[in-house]
Amino acid sequence: MPRKTMIEAIRDAMDIMMERDDNVVVFGEDVGFFGGVFRCTQGLQAKYGKTRCFDAPISEAGIVGAAIGMAAYGLKPCIEIQFADYVYPAYDQIVSEAARLRYRSNGDFTCPIVVRMPVGGGIFGGQTHSQSPEALFTHVSGLKVVVPSNPHDAKGLLISAIEDPDPVIFLEPKRLYNGPFDGHYDRPVTPWSKHDLGEVPDGHYTVPLGKAIKRREGSKLTILAYGTMVYVAEAAAEEHGIDAEIIDLRTLLPLDLETIIESVSKTGRCVVVHEATLTSGFGAELAALVQEHCFYKLEAPVARVTGWDTPYPHAQEWDYFPGPLRLGRALVETLEG
Repeated sequence: MPRKTMIEAIRDAMDIMMERDDNVVVFGEDVGFFGGVFRCTQGLQAKYGKTRCFDAPISEAGIVGAAIGMAAYGLKPCIEIQFADYVYPAYDQIVSEAARLRYRSNGDFTCPIVVRMPVGGGIFGGQTHSQSPEALFTHVSGLKVVVPSNPHDAKGLLISAIEDPDPVIFLEPKRLYNGPFDGHYDRPVTPWSKHDLGEVPDGHYTVPLGKAIKRREGSKLTILAYGTMVYVAEAAAEEHGIDAEIIDLRTLLPLDLETIIESVSKTGRCVVVHEATLTSGFGAELAALVQEHCFYKLEAPVARVTGWDTPYPHAQEWDYFPGPLRLGRALVETLEG
């Protein structure tokens, strides 16, 4: 089976869907001739022409607004916001228009758009190129929110997202584009070509939205993670010798609550990890759901390991980033609780 980077897998998904369906269009800032800042759309304009893959003005509100209009008239836009940090001018369009269109039209219109955005830190992008705003979208009825952790899932999830009749926020952890990252920034990175999850089948396949997957079996503690934190969780469990079960959520909305309940009911302990800030982060929702559904199974309070309640710092990036040492301490404390 061929192995691909996450960049190549994402490009492959768009290529396949553009070939299968003439209504699929791709656009955003620099995504046409240049192929995107991370080259996720490289070659698509040359293959499908300037009416199917094209550059947009530097206006996120305009990009999303145009995509909503296209979707209402039958197209399936897959648009790129160059960094998730730039999405805020378009937030009103996403929340007030895209997410509400099916409801407000009583089903007469749908909004089959995909909004792709690189998220997260670990690349010294500083405060305006490192944010993880997933909680802003999981709060909004009418949206789906996806965060892949590997090339195989990225391709299958993106195909599912493009085929979905409703708007999907597709968040791509940029630190995973070229290989898994376990938080040890001072060690060489393993490329996807040497990782099992770098195996990406040719052709069309889907990974269902709303279905988590168990990445590591364990019996003493459950770690709920997504994106880059899946590999940080694996490193922390291995290095601290903890028999932890790791659940890769993959889709935050809709959430696979059944898999979470099953795991936490078995282990009796739960630690949630994400890179976004602590206060009102998605981990708070996860902790509340675990407490609500697994209260009589819990042997210790649900713990959260996250970024700090500050802008993402450039000089102290690795103090902010929830690495295996900080997560490991929380795992030990939860086991002792």
